[in-house]
Amino acid sequence: MTGMLATDTPNVIADALRDADAVTILCHVRPDADTIGSGLGLGLALRRLGLDVEVSFPGDTPLPDGLSELPGVELLVASDDVVGYDTVVAVDAATLGRLACLASYFSEATRSIVIDHHVSNTGFGSIDYVDPGADCTAVLVLNVVDRLGVDVDADIATCLYAGLITDTGSFKWARPASLTIAARLLEAGVDGARWSRTLLDSHPFAWLQMVEKVLATATLREDALQGRGLVYAVIDHAASEGLDWAESESVIDVVRTVSEAEVAAVFKEGKPGEWTVSLRSKSSVDLVPIAQSHGGGGHHRAAGYSDTGFADDVVARLVDAL
Repeated sequence: MTGMLATDTPNVIADALRDADAVTILCHVRPDADTIGSGLGLGLALRRLGLDVEVSFPGDTPLPDGLSELPGVELLVASDDVVGYDTVVAVDAATLGRLACLASYFSEATRSIVIDHHVSNTGFGSIDYVDPGADCTAVLVLNVVDRLGVDVDADIATCLYAGLITDTGSFKWARPASLTIAARLLEAGVDGARWSRTLLDSHPFAWLQMVEKVLATATLREDALQGRGLVYAVIDHAASEGLDWAESESVIDVVRTVSEAEVAAVFKEGKPGEWTVSLRSKSSVDLVPIAQSHGGGGHHRAAGYSDTGFADDVVARLVDAL
């Protein structure tokens, strides 16, 4: 929807959702706390209004343990069991491709709604609520829930808090507005200490063994990026075997602490020859053009993309570009 102020869009979305009898909410592939928390938070709010709701994400890999404990998980349906109602909402997906095997449900919907905060999102729905000024998609969902007139109880607040605390790195890079929202959600009944432990500070022992192997691959290129520095590490399929995908996602937060590098990258092999690449920068490098040049996207300071091939070739394609 063009020509609309971002402040008007939550009202338009709320009106559209009220008109629906049933809503499908789609989260992105390899779901994190922001997409699942946003999906379940919105789903719980719509169920309070008496709507039929289904929430799903692509693939058959189970959710990581922490996310599977969120309120509202009973709304989740397997991707093979999605009905695909006339109104479909995509949450935290920067592109249609991030919906993977569920993309057709969005494309074929009578009313398709995008709620997202990625700067690389150019809009792909009939109603687009994209605000890169938000720290996470969950805060945009909160705006919609408020327009729906639904009370933000402890269950809804917990789901939205999950997205907020993870996408701000436990508030390390939160904007002032996010701290105000966090206070509101905590006052609604969120157990902040529990969810910090669950989502950020809990790993199986095998994670330590995996990190040991991965850090042995860590490489520092101080000459990269005009001398600003790049540090990277590789998680091959064997290193992460037996762990869920979310455990390998967390390694970037270890690698990014290297003081000599402005940019950190972690190459993660999900299936043999299939890679996802996570990028993080500290302050001076905009990662969006880098990720987009490799077919991905994201935020100025956090982005990513996918690649295929042997590890050395995948690594070289990024290093040579920088």
